[in-house]
Amino acid sequence: MLTVTLLTSPVTPNLDRALVDRLRNAWGGGDALWLAPDEAAEFTIHQLPDNQWTVWADLQQTRTDLIIQPGTNRRKKMLLADMDSTMIQQECIDELAAEAGVGQRVADITARAMNGELDFEAALRERVGLLKGLPEAVIDQVLDQRISLMPGAKVLLATMKANGAYAALVSGGFTAFTAQVAAQLGFDENRANTLLIKDGKLTGAPGVPILGQAAKVQALEEITAQRGIAVDDVLAVGDGANDLGMLTRAGAGVALHAKPSVQAHCDIRVNHGDLTALLYLQGYCRDDFAS
Repeated sequence: MLTVTLLTSPVTPNLDRALVDRLRNAWGGGDALWLAPDEAAEFTIHQLPDNQWTVWADLQQTRTDLIIQPGTNRRKKMLLADMDSTMIQQECIDELAAEAGVGQRVADITARAMNGELDFEAALRERVGLLKGLPEAVIDQVLDQRISLMPGAKVLLATMKANGAYAALVSGGFTAFTAQVAAQLGFDENRANTLLIKDGKLTGAPGVPILGQAAKVQALEEITAQRGIAVDDVLAVGDGANDLGMLTRAGAGVALHAKPSVQAHCDIRVNHGDLTALLYLQGYCRDDFAS
């Protein structure tokens, strides 16, 4: 049995009941269950439809996400999340670069690296090198003035943790940011790269080893082994090429507002919902959300 989930933005919910019924009838689905009025609904089907991705593309034009996944084991015991452009709305290194006067140059490198066009480690070294001499105090300034949580982040963490899930933040960014974001949202642990500092200024070099795609997979395997959780019981979420390893390895890998090259490798794509979409995908109704 498979579950079909239809989602729209919680800011402008416009999920059409007639559309849900038409699709359910066309695919021989069961009765529709509305997880949130006008925003999210699901129904079961017996087999994967041949026109899944054609319908998906059509629904994208109406700002509706379509996800089909196995109907069993949907509520996950662990959340493994990227940080930049996933749990927060920014890329931390781009914000530091803006303060250093090299914002556009670094942002261009970041975009190419996240789309898989550049080697992640080399791109990170190049970007950090452009920050050489930046005062350490700028980190706190960026955290206070430039960083904002992704909509739905607090509800996602609160709800999953209230239902017994473990949460880990794994980032190709920096511990100076992940530590604060993890504490603010309630993650149980966080892993990231470090910015080397001397005499109160960034040296222009990252600490080693550099946490990239392989390290995120390693985190997945280490944490699940330590906690006695099956990999199939993990919900992973990210947006960049360095997230692909954990997204394709986890029981459910969600490409959230992801780069095209990332979406191409993921069956679960959320382009219009916020992070609460990850709760609907697990079968939670809005009334089940923790505050």
